[in-house]
Amino acid sequence: MLLQEQLDAFKAQFKTQAPAGAFDAFARSTQELIDSGIAERAIKVGDKAPDFVLPDSNGNDVSLQELLAKGPVILTFYRGVWCPYCNIELKALEAVADEIRDRGATLVAISLQGAADSRKSQRDNNLSYPILTDQGGELSQQFGLRWTLQPYVIEFHKMFKVELPVIHNDGQWNLPMPARYVIGTDGTVAYSEVNPDYTRRPEPSDMFPVLDELNSKNA
Repeated sequence: MLLQEQLDAFKAQFKTQAPAGAFDAFARSTQELIDSGIAERAIKVGDKAPDFVLPDSNGNDVSLQELLAKGPVILTFYRGVWCPYCNIELKALEAVADEIRDRGATLVAISLQGAADSRKSQRDNNLSYPILTDQGGELSQQFGLRWTLQPYVIEFHKMFKVELPVIHNDGQWNLPMPARYVIGTDGTVAYSEVNPDYTRRPEPSDMFPVLDELNSKNA
């Protein structure tokens, strides 16, 4: 089953099971985020990727420059261990992780959550790639992905016990828009997909032609 088909199936199930008002509140929040135009202002193809050094779930620092020295880098920004849509996507990426590595690329996930939650994400989804902590969403902000939840939708996150200020340890109700980037070895973004609608994600295989083209240029 395609990734988007899995996401659509979960969304349909959630709509029938969600507490009164929850589905509509999340949909309203998403539409307002789409209408804000924030996604159009995010880092895009042809831009230089912001440099970073972030800790992985074991506390080891990971730098973009060190990763790029080995080949292209795929960054996937996701909302957190609590988000079922994100977990579906992480598993879909894991399903093609070997194909990504065979193309000489490194796959890295990034979220605002702390190390313990990242380890849970890796364990529950059987991930072979690292998850880095973007404390306070500073890197997400540099990529143009960070946004602040509306008060009416915060109440439903609390209902589901998703206390983002605690999960992120920053006191803020911020999230990154889900996004996926392929960064070439020169630091230039070769593929960009930003999703203000968190229920929609590109297929992992969409990146393969980009990786193949990068490899042909470097051959």
